[in-house]
Amino acid sequence: MIVASLLFLLGLTLSAFFSGSETGFYRITRVRLGIEALAGNWTSKALLWLGNQPTVFVGTTLVGNNLANYLVSLSVVIGSQRLFPDGGLLVEILGPIILAPVVFLLGELLPKNLFYDAPNRLLKRCTGPLLGCTVLFFPVTALLWAFSRAVQIITSSSPQELRLRLARRELAELITEGHEAGILRPAQQTLAQAMLAVAGLPLKTIVQRHDRVVRVTTTMSKSDVLRIAQRNHRALLPVEDPRNKRELVGYLRMMDLFLSDSPTLPEPLPMVELKENLSCLAALRKLGQTDDALGHVRSKDGKTVGFVTGRELRMAFLRAT
Repeated sequence: MIVASLLFLLGLTLSAFFSGSETGFYRITRVRLGIEALAGNWTSKALLWLGNQPTVFVGTTLVGNNLANYLVSLSVVIGSQRLFPDGGLLVEILGPIILAPVVFLLGELLPKNLFYDAPNRLLKRCTGPLLGCTVLFFPVTALLWAFSRAVQIITSSSPQELRLRLARRELAELITEGHEAGILRPAQQTLAQAMLAVAGLPLKTIVQRHDRVVRVTTTMSKSDVLRIAQRNHRALLPVEDPRNKRELVGYLRMMDLFLSDSPTLPEPLPMVELKENLSCLAALRKLGQTDDALGHVRSKDGKTVGFVTGRELRMAFLRAT
């Protein structure tokens, strides 16, 4: 009976440890981990490494929970046979039913709630055992990792999208905590959350289609180009070369034309090449690095999808509020 009790306590402890760690892993603030890791905190460095290897962590908790469930089941069977040797099938069925609420409460519900409320503090205290289990279970988790890689190759999917979603969720939680602490005003919180909602959208969802953007040619006069820009309320206009199958050769900035004393058009400026699946935030960063140049959005096969400016992207962020 002592062996059954020890196995039950060990299984219950492992179940609470891995269930709580899994909840804490998805609740912990990676921004804080990154800052503490740069300061030299080894537990934060270890947790940050696990955060960048989600397959290893999930495999470790999966193996650990299965081991815990096996130990609990084995202890119940041994204990039932020792207490009621002639109980038969009825005792083997009633034993797990009676102990199931205890296992659920102490091995699942309570540790998950504790780690949910204090993920940073509790997960850091469990870093050592968690790393030990990661090394101990690595032969099994390696098989799970290989299987997940095979699924990624077959489905042509990448875990990067999941990591980005997790990062956006963590930033949203950080903004909410900042508002609750009085650091951010309601308007600032709304603006930041709207920016996060739009930031991850692909560029093709907000880009102006190429057939809706007016273009000018290299053979037009300066006055004609300014008149077209004023009529269509455009500060940047793409330029075509009619002598070369109307090929796009760059763009013109209307402010430069307006301030120039030359009666002729200047040389077109080079456009920034952007992929249609690029995120809006990444596109805004690229355009900002080139003094808000005109973005030329292309599809995977190189065809023109449309054009976008830094101002249009910033307005998309503001409209989301």
